[in-house]
Amino acid sequence: MQVSTKSFTTCEPPNELILESGDQLGPITIAYETYGTLAPDKSNAILVCHALSGDAHVAFAHADDPKYTGWWEHYVGPAKAIDTNLYYVICSNVIGGCKGSTGPNSINPKTKKPYGINFPVITISDMVHAQKLLVDALQIPKLLAVVGGSMGGMQVLEWAIQYPDQVASAIVIASTPCVSTKSVAFDAVGRNAIFSDPNWKKGNYYDQAALPETGLATARMIGHITYLSDEALDTKFGRKLQSRADYGYDFDTDFQIESYLQYQGNKFVYRFDANSYLYLTKAISYFDLPKKYGSLEKALSSVLAKFLVISIKSDWLYPPKQSKELVKSLLKLNKEVTYFECDSSYGHDAFLLPNEQLFELFHHFLSKVSI
Repeated sequence: MQVSTKSFTTCEPPNELILESGDQLGPITIAYETYGTLAPDKSNAILVCHALSGDAHVAFAHADDPKYTGWWEHYVGPAKAIDTNLYYVICSNVIGGCKGSTGPNSINPKTKKPYGINFPVITISDMVHAQKLLVDALQIPKLLAVVGGSMGGMQVLEWAIQYPDQVASAIVIASTPCVSTKSVAFDAVGRNAIFSDPNWKKGNYYDQAALPETGLATARMIGHITYLSDEALDTKFGRKLQSRADYGYDFDTDFQIESYLQYQGNKFVYRFDANSYLYLTKAISYFDLPKKYGSLEKALSSVLAKFLVISIKSDWLYPPKQSKELVKSLLKLNKEVTYFECDSSYGHDAFLLPNEQLFELFHHFLSKVSI
């Protein structure tokens, strides 16, 4: 498999990226990876969009570090569902992120210091506009597919809406056309956990040894609960005790689920930036296609892509009813759409786990798409 890890810098002043808020950002750097070989007629390009904590490293790419596997390793690669023997796969880190693309931990060219909280608030639409600059720089006139789950699925929808002539097909997984009040609430609590950490320093912590690790870990613990289902939590943990025969009657860790969440939170702080967490969750909270375009039908009226919409039966973060609303609107507009509800007990994160049904769905759907 041919793999390339690169970065692309664009929007040099004065031609800065105009954000949805009206603010300007530039220059911006987009970190991206590509897998496979671009066809001579450039008809086999697939853009994969990552979720909140993902990055450009969608599949295995580093022979010198076998442990560094991609976040969608099960689905992208030679002879896999998104077959890199057939397709040229592109995945970029979103702007606002912290894995190479311009974000709050990047150096502000005007101050020569990290942006911190002076980084402008971004939206899902802004992420897509930056990706469009990358695709144009790669001289790819039309994408065979844009694929993504969760926050990635939101990007897929914006791609299909904003650039209908450049998207042949769209795969939206475990996502929503409008983030619910419940989801906004969970993200708000996570942000407040970061704000409350004394080491956050109003976003200006990059030059200090003590980082807002407690706040970020707590935010991750809160978020991680929403990624799991009741059944998954009960099956894996139940009310099992961690290392005691009975309750300790103190405030140390009693339950396995407590220990698990602490592990997830502590692990997260070593690979993610607290300010990026603030900005990306805010972008998710703002995602509301009916509000932005007047109605969901108006938002989707100009799309030309063939859609595959997948929900997870046990997902309570973006439940199936939200995907069904998307499908209903597409059908009302006589758009081509296939819907599948995955009967998995793993909750929202099921789309990241190996699943033979999803493997076959991706493989079959993409085999029927052409430019």
